[in-house]
Amino acid sequence: MEKHQDEKLGTAPLGPLMVGMIVPAVIAQGVNVLYNIIDRIYIGHIPEVGRTALTGVGVCFPIITIISAFSAFVGMGGAPRAAIWLGKGNRDMAERILGNGVTVLLAFSLILSLFFQAFKEPIILTFGGSENTLGYAMDYLGIYLWGTVFVQLALGLNMFITSQGKSRTAMLSILIGAIINLILDPVFIFVFSMGVKGAALATVISQLCSCLWIVTFLVSERSGIRIRLRNMRPDWKIIGSVAALGIAPFTMQSTESLVSIVLNSGLQRYGGDLYVGSLTIMQSVMQLIVVPLQGVQQGTQPIISYNFGAHNKERIVQTLKVSAVVIVTASTLSCLATVFFPGIFARMFTQDEALIKLVEQVMPIFMAGIWIFGVQMVCQSAFMGMGQAKISLFLALLRKIILLVPLALALPRFFGVMGIYYAEPIADVTAAVTTGILFTLNFNKIIKKEMGEKKENG
Repeated sequence: MEKHQDEKLGTAPLGPLMVGMIVPAVIAQGVNVLYNIIDRIYIGHIPEVGRTALTGVGVCFPIITIISAFSAFVGMGGAPRAAIWLGKGNRDMAERILGNGVTVLLAFSLILSLFFQAFKEPIILTFGGSENTLGYAMDYLGIYLWGTVFVQLALGLNMFITSQGKSRTAMLSILIGAIINLILDPVFIFVFSMGVKGAALATVISQLCSCLWIVTFLVSERSGIRIRLRNMRPDWKIIGSVAALGIAPFTMQSTESLVSIVLNSGLQRYGGDLYVGSLTIMQSVMQLIVVPLQGVQQGTQPIISYNFGAHNKERIVQTLKVSAVVIVTASTLSCLATVFFPGIFARMFTQDEALIKLVEQVMPIFMAGIWIFGVQMVCQSAFMGMGQAKISLFLALLRKIILLVPLALALPRFFGVMGIYYAEPIADVTAAVTTGILFTLNFNKIIKKEMGEKKENG
């Protein structure tokens, strides 16, 4: 029955199931990244002021990332929990998790919007803004923040659709907003001459449309778990369980903001606006690579969670093997493309020759560790899917807080501005190797403890 479509996560042939889950999720995440990327491409090509405007919007990236992190706190903390309970056959508990997730997202939206609106100017300056770029950052952020509630609900609740095995519906949620954004961006930026304000307005309208689609689906009979008012009353035990798992993806995304702050500030100090602009381009390219790979994670994680709840170890192992091959292969090819053809990526965002030349110099260094980063993505996705909050949190802290931030602060003392670019690949490789070792040591222990199976030899 349609209401119980999620049961296919435990019974359908694994090959077709994974294709059906992964492909829409990858498309959705690839399209989702276009929200910010498209803005930056158009903004970077605004006549005369494109480079400065692009840098100003890039300084807003940490704030946008923090807002997205709070939606991940609920979506990636609650959706795996809901999938595990669906695997156990307890649909009522899955719906209670969803309802509490909606309440928390609404609370986050109000707090974040008011806070950042009140303090956006000093925050922008702290995050690497300058007198030249402040005006553009203020214009973009001033409009973007009023759409915080749409961002929170769209990103946070879409994971609950994927957790039911309805990856295509989740993909459509993203496609709707992205297509609208593609249409509105050039109209607002160039036709109406709104510049960065137009880019922000297009993004807000696009997220509103995605939000309406997602909420409408989750309250309808088409959804296997539905938003019900009675389940929106805060249950602190449920919220606590969501928080325990959600803190890891929240940390991963929010620390991306800390990383951006440290990198932007260091580049501004040792290099200037041109170097901050180079980071804006490289972080955009990084998103183009990493976010679609996260779609593979999102497509496979419901399968892992459901079968973990259903005590089906063999299905979990098979799922992990396939996702590992896909993610590691894609990350390696992406690494080769950015290392050998950096100028092509730079010209997507700017026509400024000085900026293009700098990106051609530093991108092969900055992206050199992406090839092995896929290992960390696969292993961390497995830990999240099995509800392993402590290990997931440590891995979320490892790459950015424990490794990247200290390296980005220390290396410029020895290598100048180039030390900031060296920090990224060193952190990527070290974190991936550590994650792989931890997964090898702990996977069977988790299976034995949580599912009552005997640890297998070899």
